[in-house]
Amino acid sequence: MSSPVPSSSPTPPTEPPRAAVRPVRREHHGRVFVDDYEWLRAKDDPATTAHLEAENAWTEQQTASLEGLRQSLFDDIAARTRQTDLSVPTLVRHRVGEEEVSRFWYYSRTVEGREYPLQCRLPVTDPDTPPDPATAGADGFPGEQVVLDGNAEAAGQEFFSLGTFALSPDGRRLLFGTDVTGDERYTLHVVDLETGERLPDVIPDTAAGAVWLGGEHLFYTRADAAWRPHQLFRHRLGEPAEQDVLVLTEEDERFWLGVDTSRDEQWLLVGTGSRLTSEYRLLPVDDPEGTPRLVSPRREGLEYHVEVAGDRLLVVHNLDAPDSELAEAPLTASSPEDWRPVLPHTPGVRIVDVDAYAGHVLVSLRRDGLSGLHVIPRGPDGSLGTGADLTFDEPLYTVANLGDPDYRSTRFRFSFTSLVTPSSVFEADVATGERRLLKRAPVLDHPVHGPYRSEDLVQRRLWATAPDGTRVPISLVHRADVVADGSAPCLLYGYGSYEIPMDPGFSIARLSLLDRGFVYAIAHVRGGGELGRRWYDDGKMLAKKNTFSDFVACAEHLVAEGWTSHDRLAAEGGSAGGLLIGAAVNLAPQVFRAVHAAVPFVDPLTTILDPELPLTVIEWEEWGNPLADPEVYDYMASYAPYENVPGAEEAPEYPAVLATTSLNDTRVHYVEPAKWVARLRAARPARADRPVLLRTEMVAGHGGVSGRYNAWRQTAFEQAWLIDQVTGTGTPGV
Repeated sequence: MSSPVPSSSPTPPTEPPRAAVRPVRREHHGRVFVDDYEWLRAKDDPATTAHLEAENAWTEQQTASLEGLRQSLFDDIAARTRQTDLSVPTLVRHRVGEEEVSRFWYYSRTVEGREYPLQCRLPVTDPDTPPDPATAGADGFPGEQVVLDGNAEAAGQEFFSLGTFALSPDGRRLLFGTDVTGDERYTLHVVDLETGERLPDVIPDTAAGAVWLGGEHLFYTRADAAWRPHQLFRHRLGEPAEQDVLVLTEEDERFWLGVDTSRDEQWLLVGTGSRLTSEYRLLPVDDPEGTPRLVSPRREGLEYHVEVAGDRLLVVHNLDAPDSELAEAPLTASSPEDWRPVLPHTPGVRIVDVDAYAGHVLVSLRRDGLSGLHVIPRGPDGSLGTGADLTFDEPLYTVANLGDPDYRSTRFRFSFTSLVTPSSVFEADVATGERRLLKRAPVLDHPVHGPYRSEDLVQRRLWATAPDGTRVPISLVHRADVVADGSAPCLLYGYGSYEIPMDPGFSIARLSLLDRGFVYAIAHVRGGGELGRRWYDDGKMLAKKNTFSDFVACAEHLVAEGWTSHDRLAAEGGSAGGLLIGAAVNLAPQVFRAVHAAVPFVDPLTTILDPELPLTVIEWEEWGNPLADPEVYDYMASYAPYENVPGAEEAPEYPAVLATTSLNDTRVHYVEPAKWVARLRAARPARADRPVLLRTEMVAGHGGVSGRYNAWRQTAFEQAWLIDQVTGTGTPGV
């Protein structure tokens, strides 16, 4: 396990670290900002390392009294989790051309005491009867083959993340990617699954995502210095990686390259996209060394993506359709004039994705603030019939298409979860609509609280009113015996960027908060994707402040309705959600008692002003370009958390702050929370009851530590701090 605390243990500190002041002058559009802590960006400077280690030591010292509670919370997660478990097996029919050459059940397996899953397969005896996970032994099923053991791959590494995991069409080889630092740059490996031999085909420094096209060719992307996947390469098995062929380079710095294969494995799909514009190219499997054909040239503001469906294309696009529509087109289509509507645009119904099979099409969409699936049957000639939405009984839920590697399948799988229902895998028959529950994630009996029963919890939807009159949804869950009298502690979560919805789902770790009487709430603020494209547009660029005022309105609504009180209200968000937290507490510091900002984007203006930094140029379509536009500069400067830290007189009751980050994060650099914490400390006298803490994982990336037990410890650390801040009972007791 990587530790955020330096290995040496000097005398415990008695005062919080104070970063040295080294002013750097920034001037744009005649506006001047003096940044005292920009020097912390020098990652390899010993002074930076020393400061981060001092912050870690201070955080450890300040939270040492919570060790018992942390252990109790970790034990809660461990007790309720079936640590030796098995995913639902998936049938894969391996083919060479049209000939089936083998078929296996594939699944992942976890073993108690091991950090990472094992990826396994089992020869098929009955394709209609998958092996029952409940009947597996501690070593899985008799006759299984361990295809990849994450624990073996991670041996000797402080960090490990598995990227690509792709089987060759004939099932003989496995392509997989590994990241051992957290910087999301992967090394690709190929294994012969019949012999167990590692092939000499090792490809370093790739971006996420790599695929097979046929049995001999691999396609992958590489990123530039700004961490933008901009080049597509082709590798032929057995040839040196140095001889790989550059297929395509994306020169526009706003655009990223991505690669995938069609569901029938007959086409390579090459996608190129910015935040607002996209285009696709196709390459047939029988011409892997050919030139990918353009489906439709990019047009500013036109977003589309394609799926091959036999003799036609299915296209999800936003041409004259803000919430998108589904169209079909000939395989030879070369412009939007060839697209014919299948599901015409309906305002408020956001079409998100499409997945095509020989006998049906699955459309992922959003309606009334919830995710959904729309199933369209196909005739023998490939024509599309009349579809229908899947329906569910619960008022709040998340449903997702799980996909099926068999293009000819007459059934489909989907996941379902809610704030009270553990993640569940269902299989449905396209012709009859009959559903079968294949597995519901187990929640084991707790030694104190006993068995988990969904009826012991209540989930509900509330609506807050933003300052401009917009109604903002809140998803809420609490124990059934919690009353709205203002006495309950509450954790409010938010994100609100990139049109990413924060849909309600189940969490074993969250039960530890609910056991302790917490109310848990999700603020579905503008900038997210919960309520269609307009909901997103109204929370970005020069409307970004709506995101922050929505969040404060949700917090105030929870207090007004008696679900909590200001001195028992905590807030949490990560990445762009960390920006939300930082901006919200500057906007209304008196509303929150404590906040946790994870890998927080709290210095957005400095980042977005530097096109050499990872992600910056593509981000201009989300935040605006402050380099070119003084209005954008002024607007961002007015809400950037780092630049608007209030002083003690302006905000005497600023909440307690815990900022967590990772040294190797390429998405939100560690320097942003490090500078933010330094400025918070400088702005006000230290208060024991309102601590400001920074915790840096010294070997990790944007997702934090790797390994499930390490992740549980990290969660327990964060929960213990929040519990202590809003209840004042940092003890293991419930």
